[in-house]
Amino acid sequence: MAEHGAHITTASVADDQPSIFEVVAQDSLMTAVRPALQHVVKVLAESHPAHCGFFWRWFDEIFTLLDFLLQQHYLAKTSASFSENFYGLKRIVMGDSHRFHRLASSGLPKKQLWKSMVFLVLLPYLKVKLEKLVSSLREEDEYSIHPPASHWKRFYRAFLAAYPFVNMAWEGWFLVQQLQYILGKAQHHSPLLKLAGVRLGRLTIQDIQAIQHRPAEASVMQQPARSVNEKIKSALKKAVGGVALSLSTGLSVGVFFLQFLDWWYSSENQETIKSLTALPIPPPPIHLDYNSDSPLLPKMKTVCPLCRKTRVNDTVLATSGYVFCYRCVFNYVRTHQTCPITGYPTEVQHLIKLYSPEN
Repeated sequence: MAEHGAHITTASVADDQPSIFEVVAQDSLMTAVRPALQHVVKVLAESHPAHCGFFWRWFDEIFTLLDFLLQQHYLAKTSASFSENFYGLKRIVMGDSHRFHRLASSGLPKKQLWKSMVFLVLLPYLKVKLEKLVSSLREEDEYSIHPPASHWKRFYRAFLAAYPFVNMAWEGWFLVQQLQYILGKAQHHSPLLKLAGVRLGRLTIQDIQAIQHRPAEASVMQQPARSVNEKIKSALKKAVGGVALSLSTGLSVGVFFLQFLDWWYSSENQETIKSLTALPIPPPPIHLDYNSDSPLLPKMKTVCPLCRKTRVNDTVLATSGYVFCYRCVFNYVRTHQTCPITGYPTEVQHLIKLYSPEN
């Protein structure tokens, strides 16, 4: 059994195929970046609607444009998307006889590059727009002004009824592909990779070295443009490359911060957070002697210290532990914001109603 397990491990490493945890993690990376940026834009738009309202109204289009520049830069420079490169992966062209000699720094061929761009950028944009359309149609269906027998109402009601099943079939397609990938029956964890004609593999040492040395070689080998058109094209390429590089650098830093926040606020980490951020437990109050002649406390434990009568609707103060009539202590705390006995700062929310077994 041990030899068989070692053989499987060696084969998977030699095949350079990433684990299911790596591919799922890189898939969820960009999924987490989008709502984070959307929340930031929403806060800015609510704070400065005159200046930032435009970014909120056109967030999907702006994000798609920036995502296009980012993904195109990484696919052309590292043969991988931003999230795939972040986890040390690359895209390998299926059926390519030179795949063992092709370095990641050479980029994807144009055919596979544009197919990847469609599935990485255009398809998520269309999916977001479709979900918003479905949401708006559901609201319109509830408050529709169309007659019940109109053809339009019948059409979008049929569309709304069919959409959950289509979405379930889409998600099930991805789930089946992932199960086949886990069992070693498929080379792709996502059917979109298969449609793009690529598969994922790990970056080699040669790939990493080539990616790191490519910017220096490009600056040394760059030749001056011979015409105005070439100068304009060169300037545009530099501008697009600069924007993509800025996006990649900013996202790389932001992703670390985003993953830290995801870990910090995860349900498994809540106990640790509470232990680090919880305030120290205050010491118990100094209880006064009931047998003393203190005018603050009555000698009978069933008497309210405020009205000096038998307590009605017993209510305890969480800040001190003393018990009063509800009406007496409520009026006192609302007026003075302190405990009548100890003088501790107290609010109305610190009143706790007591229930006896007789009640």
